[in-house]
Parts: sequence; structure tokens; C-alpha cells
Amino acid sequence: MGLVEQVLAGDRLALARLLTQIENDTPEGREALDRLFAFTGRAHLVGVTGSPGTGKSSLVNQLARAFRQPEDGSDPVRVAILAVDPSSPFSGGALLGDRVRMRDLSGDPDVFIRSMASRGALGGLARATAALSQALDAAGYPLILIETVGAGQSEVDIARLAHTTIVVESPGMGDDIQAIKAGILEIADILVVNKADRPGVENTERALRAMLDLGHPAAHKHGPSLGAGEAEPAAEQGWVPPVLRAVSTRGEGVAEIAAAIRRHGEYLRSSGLWQQREKLRLESELDALLRDLLARRWRAGLDEDLYRQTFDGLLQRQISPLQAAETLLRQAESETSNPTRAS
Repeated sequence: MGLVEQVLAGDRLALARLLTQIENDTPEGREALDRLFAFTGRAHLVGVTGSPGTGKSSLVNQLARAFRQPEDGSDPVRVAILAVDPSSPFSGGALLGDRVRMRDLSGDPDVFIRSMASRGALGGLARATAALSQALDAAGYPLILIETVGAGQSEVDIARLAHTTIVVESPGMGDDIQAIKAGILEIADILVVNKADRPGVENTERALRAMLDLGHPAAHKHGPSLGAGEAEPAAEQGWVPPVLRAVSTRGEGVAEIAAAIRRHGEYLRSSGLWQQREKLRLESELDALLRDLLARRWRAGLDEDLYRQTFDGLLQRQISPLQAAETLLRQAESETSNPTRAS
């Protein structure tokens, strides 16, 4: 039985090996991912993002537990966790300190935890995050929690990948709300004020609700008495991100967040936005792959002597970076249009 067949049969060890090959961009990993793509498109991708220190790892840990042991009597859900960690400056691998908090999930055979290094990628995600989430989707995990690296203001790429984006804030981070100046509130489907037992939680929650009133007229119209689950006009007015409190280290408020995730998934499907987000996600992934492949092929065919000469001119401040790039591109275009001269 091949690796793909083992993954489809639920072999966790085979899945771990496949994820390593995909992350390392091996030919075997690319081939397996191509074969598995037909089995994807069923999982609910939930991104958890926010500034460093807001307790994202603890929240993800508790959310996985809430879906595995639902308090509302619903069926348990198999959960995969994809945690993007900062890269070690020495080995390039993931710094796994946050995964220590998830040790209590390791004994559950229906929870799969995978850490991956950001490897210098901006935007809070690693380049292979989308590919790994597809493999976990094909492996039969209906809920995939994707925890970003905690890059702060640049951390908006998750909105292009996830169906549901949770933005986590906490009191006492230096500002009433860090995300306001970062623009990260614009990507939130659910807002969580974590560490709600700290002083200043009211100010943080008030600032979040004030921003929602500006960006979501429906939130102001329905008033503060409208709970997150009482949005029967949501299909007409659009989804209003609920602001929920939590103390993830004690599991407080986590059941309400899990319920909001379910409601948002139902809203996306009933409104037709699920298909729209899936279309935008795949389009974004295709564009990123095209840029990467074109850059690799162009660089592989570039004359090395010309590259070194151009770079030396750049290093000596004789030409600007833009002029250097244009010089190399013109040379590549010239060789493409005159293949006999290039040979």
C-alpha cells in the first residue's frame, strides 16, 4: 500500500511522513498532494491569530478539547492542529515551546498536532501551510485549527486561507487594542478577549465593540443585547463578529467560542459565502504557486555571470535594485525571443 493509500486509510504515521515531505517540497510530497487533492474541500479551516502573548496556543488547546468533548451533547469532531512556530535562527526548524501546552491532547487518537516552522515567511504563515492543510483535509479531519506565528501587524494571510478567522486580544498589551492600528480587525469573524481575568478587560472589550460599530452597522442596529447566536437577520445583514471573553488557561468561555465557530460555518454554507471563500482561497494559492514557480524557472535559466556582474554593480551602488532587476529581466526576455543567440 502506497503512502497516499495509507493516509486515506487513516494511518497517522504515514500522514506525519507525508507532511514532512510536503513541507520539504520533495517530488514525492508534490505527487502525493496532487493525488490527494480530489479528496479535499470538506474541512472547516479555522485560523487563530493575534499579537504575541495573547494566549493563542492555550486557546487552541482548549478549543480542540471542546470539540472533542462537546458540552452541548453534539457528536465529537476529529481535530487537526497546524501550529506555525517561529524558526530557529540556527537550525531553521520550529521553536516548539508553545506545543508543550498541548501535551494533554497527545493521548487522543482523533487529535493530530503538527508544528511547522515559518522559515522566514511573512504574514504569520509558512509557505507550505495551505498544502499541509489540504493533506489534513484529505486525511479526514473535518476541523483544522491553524495557529499563526503571532507576527502582529503583518499577520493577515490567514484570512486568505481560513474559512473562519479568530482574532485574539488580551488586556494590558500596551494599547487598548493592538489590532486597531494593524488593521487586523478587518479580517476577524470572531473576536476573543483572552485572559479576561486581568484588569482592563472592560476597556479592551469596549474598544473592540466601538470598532465593530463603525465597521458593522448591523452590530449597532441590533444593540448590545443581541447575543452571538441570536442573529436570525444575519443572512440579510451579514455576519457580525461576536466579541467573546475567555480565560483559556482555565477553559472559561471556550464552549461559547466553539459554538460561535459552528454558527459561522453554518452561516457561510447557508449564505453561499463558503463557496466564495473557497474560490478566493484557491485563487490566492494558485497565484502564489505561479509566482514561486515562475521565479524558480527564471532564476534557473539566468546567466550566472550576468547575475554576478549586475549584483556587483548593485553592491557598489552603481545601479539601484530596480535597475538591477530590470537589467536581468530584459536579458531573460532577449534570450527567450532569440533562442539561437542564447545558444
